[in-house]
Amino acid sequence: MMKGSRATVLTFAEKCKTILSSNWQGTLNTVKADAKGSKEEIYSSKVKYFVKKGRPYIWVPEGDLHNVNTVIDERGSLAVTSPIPGSLASLLQYLKKPPNRIALIGEVVPLGDKKVKTAAESLREAIISEGEAIKKFSYSVSGILCSSNFSSTSHGENLQELLDEDQQYMIYKFDISSITYIEGKGSSHEVDLKDMEESKADPLSLFSASLIDGINQSEARRRALMILCATYLNKNVKDVVVVSIDRKGVDLLGKVVGPMTDVGSRECEWKELRLVLTEEAGDVETFCRRLRNI
Repeated sequence: MMKGSRATVLTFAEKCKTILSSNWQGTLNTVKADAKGSKEEIYSSKVKYFVKKGRPYIWVPEGDLHNVNTVIDERGSLAVTSPIPGSLASLLQYLKKPPNRIALIGEVVPLGDKKVKTAAESLREAIISEGEAIKKFSYSVSGILCSSNFSSTSHGENLQELLDEDQQYMIYKFDISSITYIEGKGSSHEVDLKDMEESKADPLSLFSASLIDGINQSEARRRALMILCATYLNKNVKDVVVVSIDRKGVDLLGKVVGPMTDVGSRECEWKELRLVLTEEAGDVETFCRRLRNI
């Protein structure tokens, strides 16, 4: 069913596309400005976004300083990380392992009234489509999603507020001029925009945060992963958590027994592991079926 390998992974362009599609919020950076012009200082804040045809559309609250800055200077950057739900974030912080992330450089362009309505309607349709997909999932998939903190890991749940009339937003499209993939360990990779445009987001990306959290919240599912690590990776792990998933496999952190110390004892340490599917999973159902034992 599986094999241990680090060769079968997504390309950097696919990873960028997948991170952008699997998350719904990021840090927007624009150049501070006032009536006298650009200050060449950076203003940053968290924003929510929606991806349409590979391009992020950003919702900025009406009173946010970004709305002033972009009138004078449209230059901006958007930093987005892999979704790290629940207790996984605390573990990675404790281990000083930042999540993989992407940095987009480009222009923050305001939408006209007509395009604002089109963007809002596209978002509304995407939220409805997500809800319809969830209703059709099998019991095994629904079980994992129900184990997660769905209100904090669902795109629809987190983006619904953008359509509420109580809060007013300015909507921008982000025209990307460059993109960088940054690994947790710090190494970075410039990604060709053409490769980015031609690549597709991983088919699991929309529900990846909920699936990751649903697996990690279940002791039974983590124990099953421990068995898979022993069977296919020959690794005897004391505990394991899922860090990311894609159509080709699962990235894990496994708690393994380290080498003997000078005082004759062994300490446990967290190691990065990857379980690779022998066949790619083209959708959520197939992925969960391949991991049905968890």
